[in-house]
Amino acid sequence: MGFLLLSGLPAHAQAPSAFVKPSYAVTLTAYNAVPEQTDNDPLITASGAFSNPEIVAARSSDLADELPFGTIVEIAGPSVSNNSCGYKIVSPIIGYRVIADTMNARYTNRIDILFHADSNYTMAGGAVKNAGTVLGVCSGASIRIVGQADINHIPKTQKELAALVTM
Repeated sequence: MGFLLLSGLPAHAQAPSAFVKPSYAVTLTAYNAVPEQTDNDPLITASGAFSNPEIVAARSSDLADELPFGTIVEIAGPSVSNNSCGYKIVSPIIGYRVIADTMNARYTNRIDILFHADSNYTMAGGAVKNAGTVLGVCSGASIRIVGQADINHIPKTQKELAALVTM
């Protein structure tokens, strides 16, 4: 008497790996929710969400299909540092971000991090600079999609946003 065991995979095949979340190489910049850097209502994003500098990011309009409003992203700085990128300095206040805003149409392949207007750093020599100025322009940064939020009810804190991350 014998029996047959069917596993669904040939003996030499491996089980499929977990779904790999899409990632994109982008230029990373920053902005503040002030009239000089936004439209005429800096407290409301293009998605209609509140401009919360703890969790909001904007994307260039060419990335709208890949990163619709509500997409949660994890951001990594460029692998090669350059003088115009201060990612390593400001990375502790970036965390996860939810795409809730759109950049000016003149920009492409770009993610813009919303920072508090009073997120300042004292630099060597004593100069005080906003986090957005410290970040500068970071070519070769990468973002990875790690979840989705309801754009009408986006989290208010990094802790709430992290709870929605699906690694």
